[in-house]
Amino acid sequence: MPGNERPLRTIGAAERRARLAIRHRLAPGWHAANVVEVARDVVGLLADDMAAAHLSACARLIRPSVEAMARALHDDRVLVPLPGRRGTLLVVPTYLAPVIHAACARTVADGERRRLVDQVRQSGLVAAADAAVWLDRLGDRTVAALERRGEALPGELAADLPELALGLPTGPTVPASARDSVGRRLLALLEADGRVVRARPRRGWTSTGRRWVPMSRWLGDATAPLPAPEARAALARRWLASFGPATADDLAWWAGWAADTTRAALAGAGTVTVDLDGTPGHVLADDVDPAPAVGPWVALLPALDCTTMGWRARDWYVDPALRPALFDRRGNAGPTVWCDGRVVGGWAQRRDGEVAVRLLSDVGGEAAGEVGIRAASLAAWLGAARVTPRYRTPLERELAA
Repeated sequence: MPGNERPLRTIGAAERRARLAIRHRLAPGWHAANVVEVARDVVGLLADDMAAAHLSACARLIRPSVEAMARALHDDRVLVPLPGRRGTLLVVPTYLAPVIHAACARTVADGERRRLVDQVRQSGLVAAADAAVWLDRLGDRTVAALERRGEALPGELAADLPELALGLPTGPTVPASARDSVGRRLLALLEADGRVVRARPRRGWTSTGRRWVPMSRWLGDATAPLPAPEARAALARRWLASFGPATADDLAWWAGWAADTTRAALAGAGTVTVDLDGTPGHVLADDVDPAPAVGPWVALLPALDCTTMGWRARDWYVDPALRPALFDRRGNAGPTVWCDGRVVGGWAQRRDGEVAVRLLSDVGGEAAGEVGIRAASLAAWLGAARVTPRYRTPLERELAA
């Protein structure tokens, strides 16, 4: 009877911050031994480019190492970069790739395909009615060329298939020399389709130029498709284990799902409803116990980090007054300083290599001193490497200057 219903368990902001510190491998004593553990426990390293993915991983490792990340990606291939929403990357353990692709990547691929077909139609490269078929055939030929080469740079593929070098219209004010190319956009579509994957950088780990390989050579038998409902339920369960408790809106925003799709995924994941300080939230049915206590901690996380971007509703870990400085107009996070589960400032790397920090909240002298130590340590670790976010925020621009 309604009068006998048990009250919802309340999980407040403090407990959510403790969960975040542990499950996202950010607090001392909870850092991970290897990069696969990190990528697993945050359900993928979200980033604007591969350099930022390296920084996200290393912020959570006992022994930060670019070499360990490169080895996991390119030698052992136990991690794989997948296309995320809004032009992002999601670096996940290889065994999770089929789940992510079946649950989310189809939406990304459909959007890429529509945009590219429209651009080809507008370009006049082929008859408008033939654009979709022309792209499909060129995509097949591109994958075949990549299979023959094993791996290749975009320019090498264009040498095999000159159509890939053709320019696409990007707007009336864009000069012809700055046009997007068929090849760049087609590779993005093939990546979203799960047919190719970006591999070793052209130069060092901060390079944006990448070689490409066929996905079949990366995943092997793991490319077998999964039913979408099963994959979504599995992904919702994994996500809540790392990011829960959270609202259905948080999950829908993170995964790019419609509301009804999200409801079905949550039902399949086996969740219970909890009270998030007045807002209904979800947590796994076997994950309702209080979080362990967590000691003081600070972290410097890169732009678009998976933790900073993990939830749509962010008031419990980011003061709304700080957002104009730390996020761009589209809601993309710049480099952030964290203290005990809250975003308290931002950082940027300057041309001389210094990591400049600005605290926007009072964290006390001891924590502020630890932030300074972390900034100096990060600058020393980066050495001659320079990392500039693709999505630049007001505070990052100011500090970098």
